[in-house]
Amino acid sequence: MLKEISNGITAPRGFLAAGVQAEIKRSKKDLAIIFSEVPAVAAGVFTLNKIQAAPVVYDKEQLQRSSRFSAIVVNSGNANACTGERGYQDTIATAQAAAKALHIPQSEVLISSTGVIGQLLPMEKILNGIQIAASKLRVDGSADAAAAIMTTDTYPKETAVEYTIGTTPIRIGCISKGSGMIAPIMALPDGAKHATMLAFITTDAAITPSALASALSASNEVSFNRLTVDGDTSTNDMALILANGRAGNPAITEGSKEFEAFTAALTHVLIAHAKLIARDGEGATKLIELLVRGAKTEAEAVRAARAIANSNLVKTAIHGADANWGRILAAVGYSGIDFMPESVQIFFNDLIILDKDFDARFSEEKAKEILQKENIFLTVNLNQGSAFATLWTCDLSCEYITINASYRS
Repeated sequence: MLKEISNGITAPRGFLAAGVQAEIKRSKKDLAIIFSEVPAVAAGVFTLNKIQAAPVVYDKEQLQRSSRFSAIVVNSGNANACTGERGYQDTIATAQAAAKALHIPQSEVLISSTGVIGQLLPMEKILNGIQIAASKLRVDGSADAAAAIMTTDTYPKETAVEYTIGTTPIRIGCISKGSGMIAPIMALPDGAKHATMLAFITTDAAITPSALASALSASNEVSFNRLTVDGDTSTNDMALILANGRAGNPAITEGSKEFEAFTAALTHVLIAHAKLIARDGEGATKLIELLVRGAKTEAEAVRAARAIANSNLVKTAIHGADANWGRILAAVGYSGIDFMPESVQIFFNDLIILDKDFDARFSEEKAKEILQKENIFLTVNLNQGSAFATLWTCDLSCEYITINASYRS
C-alpha cells in the first residue's frame, strides 16, 4: 500500500538537495543540486524535439556510457538551447565544476537547464551558484530545489511516497516543473520506444539498470507523455531518476512482482506530477482530466484525446464554461482515427452532453455548473472497441497570452 510522505526528493535515504539564488534570474532561486551519498543507478527520458538543448545532448551521451551517477545540477532562467558548441562546452564546464565541488568524478554528474532559448549561460554565475549549492546540501533541501527549478510555475511541485517490499520500506520522491510550453513527448536515449517539463526522481530502492530504465519508460508513457498545456514540445524536456539502493532490498529485476510494484508506485508519483503541472498551466484556472474510451486501440484513444486536449477551441470553451460539444467532436474528427460519429457519447463528469445519434438534449444550467469547477472530468466514449487512454490538460485563458507575450521581459 502506498503512503504519502514528506520531504520530496530527500525522503529516500541517502539523498541531499539544495536550491539557491545564483542570480541567473532577477530575484528568485535558480540553481539546484540533487546529490546521492553513494553512486546511484540512473535512467532518463528526453524530448523528441529535433532541436535539443545542450544538456539533453550531454545527458543522453552520459547515460549511454554509464548507468552510475551521483548528482544532478539544474539551472532555471536559461535553457542553454540553440547555443551551438559553446553551449555544449558550457554544459561540460558545469559538470566539471559540480564534480569538483562534490568530490566526485565528472562522469557521475547529469545536467539540466530551463528558461529562455538562444542565450548563452552566464557561466560565472553558474559556477558560483554551484559552489553555494554544494555547501548547502541537506536532508531537508527538497523544497528549495523544487523552488529553484521553476520558471513561470506559480508553485513548487514535490511529492514522495513509501511502500514495502516484504518488510523493507521503499521510498520514491519527485520534484518537477512546468507551466507553459508543455506537451512532453519523451523517450529513452536509444529511442526505444514542451517553458519546459522537467522531473527529477529519487528512490532508495535497489534495482538493476535495465529494470529502472524500463520502469521509467513505462511510467512516463502514461503520465508525462499524456500531459499537454499548449501543445508545444520543449527543446529541454527530460525526466531523470536516481536509485541508490540504500533501502537494502534485493535488487529489483524486470518481470518480477517487485518490479511491477515499483513501476506502479513510480507511475502513481509521475501521474500526480502530470496533474500538478496541468493544474499550473500558464494562466490556467481549471484542470481537465480527459478520458477517451471505447476506442479500437489504445493508440487511437491517445490520438483522439491529444487532439481534444490541444484544441484551443475546446480549451477556451471550457474556460468560459460553455458546453460546446461540437468542438470536442470536431477535434476527434480531425484526429485521423477511424470511428462512427453517430456512435459518440460525451460527458462532463457524469452529465451526458452528447448521446448517440447526435442527441444533445441536456441541461445547459447543470453543464455550466460543472464547467465552473476547478476540476473537470471530460469523457468521450467512441463506442468502437474496448481500448482507452487518459490525458491531462487545462483551460486556455487570456492570461496565457499575457505571460507568453512578455516571457523574455
